[in-house]
Parts: sequence; structure tokens; C-alpha cells
Amino acid sequence: MSQQTSAQLQESAAAVAAIARRARAASRSLAKLSAETRNEVLMAAAQALDQGSARILEANERDCRAAQGAVSAGKMSAAMFARLRVTEHGIAQMATQVREVARLEDPLGRRLSVTELDDHLVLYKETCPFGVVGVVFESRPDVVPQLASLGLKSGNAVIMKGGAESAQTNEVLVAIWRECLGRFPSVPVDAISLLQTRADVLDLLSLDRDVDLIIPRGSYELVQFIMQHSRIPVLGHSEGICHVYVDRAADIHKAIDIAYDAKVQYPAVCNAAETLLVHEGIAEAFLPRMAAKFEEAGVEIRGCAKTLALLPAAAIVPATERDWATEYGDLILSVKIVADLDEAIDHINRYGSRHTDAIVTEDAEAAQRFMSEVDSAGVYQNASTRFADGYRYGLGAEVGISTSKLHARGPMGLEGLTTYKYKLFGDGHTVAPYTTGEKKFKHRRLQ
Repeated sequence: MSQQTSAQLQESAAAVAAIARRARAASRSLAKLSAETRNEVLMAAAQALDQGSARILEANERDCRAAQGAVSAGKMSAAMFARLRVTEHGIAQMATQVREVARLEDPLGRRLSVTELDDHLVLYKETCPFGVVGVVFESRPDVVPQLASLGLKSGNAVIMKGGAESAQTNEVLVAIWRECLGRFPSVPVDAISLLQTRADVLDLLSLDRDVDLIIPRGSYELVQFIMQHSRIPVLGHSEGICHVYVDRAADIHKAIDIAYDAKVQYPAVCNAAETLLVHEGIAEAFLPRMAAKFEEAGVEIRGCAKTLALLPAAAIVPATERDWATEYGDLILSVKIVADLDEAIDHINRYGSRHTDAIVTEDAEAAQRFMSEVDSAGVYQNASTRFADGYRYGLGAEVGISTSKLHARGPMGLEGLTTYKYKLFGDGHTVAPYTTGEKKFKHRRLQ
């Protein structure tokens, strides 16, 4: 490494550290803003997105033109390119989601519990912001207003790094947001910041004193890279290997609609189904009809030996062991015929990613077993896996989806960006009398 390169890296690291320090200062200012002010800014930001649509579309067109070459060269998947594209309707949806966040209940200062420890000694547990949240994502520019709005509403400063493929779109979106913040004297523009390079991400991941949480949104490789290099807690999911299980007691019409929606409606996203499991008792009645509909939509089926025997060989290809653990993000679906509910549950818990899995059945007992025994953040009966989304859950917008069992799980909205603190109000109390037995705790729950 040349001396000049080393100096440049040091300069870059210093710049990222300065961004993080400004974000920390901004987070303290955000925490003092009233809910009314935060909501007013959000409504103004939504309007700014609408008014800036021409700027956004122009920047996105430049990104898409550059990305088209990568798709042609096989360096970018069609699924990733689909997530990159922004339309006028998409911008309107961005603005709508920001307005929805503004209308949500204030997540800060909410009392989770109140405990009277003793006379005039009361302990409150209340929600508060994390402080500074770093988000690293790929392709999807709509993440920018989602995260900016959720961050502002929850009193967190957000430092973002998008993929190089969406760099120009992201830059314009962040610029529009910061311009809006600049019109409010009490609101720091550093409530949102944008990093530029992959090296910046590595520098960010080392700043555990100024950044409180990292949320990766993207491919398995991206999430693993973040988890391996971060000194900061990471919240997110690495894969979206979602299943639809068609039980023996399924309504076939419902099963066809649900499986089709889960795979075809938007195959590039993490809540799309990647594997279809079918009870052997319904396979003959269900699978040929389902396969015909998938074939019309251009879905490639990769089937187990029993599936191959049941369906015309030309319509499917043999599944390999690797297929059961693959997130395709495309019009490809693994299909397996299982002996019973037990085999379906075992398969999901072995190969799934603990994201979202669905059972189609009219048997309430089977549904209850599935929901209790499948170890995923979302378990559904008679509904498409595509409902695993913060906006559809009524969260206003989504930070991401967590398959972790710590802090937040499933689609994360405002609650995923809050933690809590304990506030103890006393009247000259000391611990000594309680250690000697002179005084005793009441520990009476008031809330």
C-alpha cells in the first residue's frame, strides 16, 4: 500500500467518524423535539418528495441505465434491477408512507411499567430512542424515505449507505430530505446522512461509541459481511427462505391463490415463497392445477422425486439438496411432496430462514401445531407470506425484517427503533436500610 493510499484511507475514516459525531449530536437534539414538531417535519418531507419527483426520476434513470449494462453482463440479477427501478407511482407511495408514519402514535416516552418499590420510591420503565442507527442496504432507493421517516419519528439519527447501483437516486432522496429539515430551525440536518463507499461502511462498523445499532438490508452476502465486521450490535435477517405448506385439509382454491400470490406477485422480495410443500394426500388433486398456473406465469419448478413422477417431466426440473436452502428472488420455486404435517414442520425448521412460513388448511388443530412448532418470526394460516411487511402490519413503514429473537422480531417499525430506560423517583432514599432489614420493599406493580 502506498503512503498516499494510506493517507487517503485515514482521511476517509476521519470523515466517517465526523459524520457519526454529528449524527450523535443530532440524535440528542431529536430526542428533545415534541411529537408535534416531528410530525410537522414528516408531513413537510412527504410534500417535498412529491414536489421533487422529477429530480428523483432523473437520477434513477441514470442509475438504471448504468445498471442495465451490469444485468446484460450477468453482474446484476434481474431481481436486483427490479428493486432499483423507481416510478412516479413509487414516489407517491414513498410520500404516502411518510404521511402514515406521521399519523402513528408517538413511540417515545411510553410507559411500559410502573412499580412502587416503597413509599415515595417509584420506578418507571419508558421507551426512548437508540440514538444513532446505521443502515446498509442494496438496490432499493425507497429504503431512504422509509428509514428517514422512522428515524425522525422515533428520535434517532440515521446514517445510510446504499448500493453503488442506486447511488444517484439515494443522493437526491437524501438531499431532498436534508433540504426539508433545513427549513426547521430546531431540527438538525444531520438527522440523516449518506455514506459513499464500501470503505466508509467498514469505518462505520468500527464506531461503537457513536453508533448504537446497525441494520443491514440486502443479500445474504451483505448481511454476513456486516455481521462479521461490525463492533456494533446488528439487527436484521440474512435470508428470506419462506415456505407455503398445503395441508391435506386445505381448500384447493385458497391454496392455489395463496401459493401463486406468495411466489408470483413480487418474486424479488424476501417475503416471497421459495418452497412449496404439499401433503401427499392432496398432491394429486392440487399440484397439476397449481403447476399449470405457475407455468402460465413463467415459474420454473424444481421438484422432488414424487413431484417429478406426478407432473409432466417437461414442466419441471429435479430439485437438488441445495435448492431447499436457496433464496431465488426470482420466478423459481422448489416443490416437495411430504408425508404429513410433521415432515413439513421438520423441513421448514431445517431449511428455512426463520422469516415467514404459511400453512393452508381448514384444520384448526393442524394450523395451531404449525404456528406453535415452526420456529419463524411470522407463521400464517390461509394467507400469503407476502403479508410480512411493516406497512401491511400497520407499522407505517418498515426498518427491515428481523429473524433474531433478541429485541425485535419480524417486520420492524417504530418499536424496532426504540429501547427503554428506567426512571427512579425517590425522596432521599438510600439502599442501606433495605440491606439491614430495617426497611422492606413493596414491589407493587402500578402498571
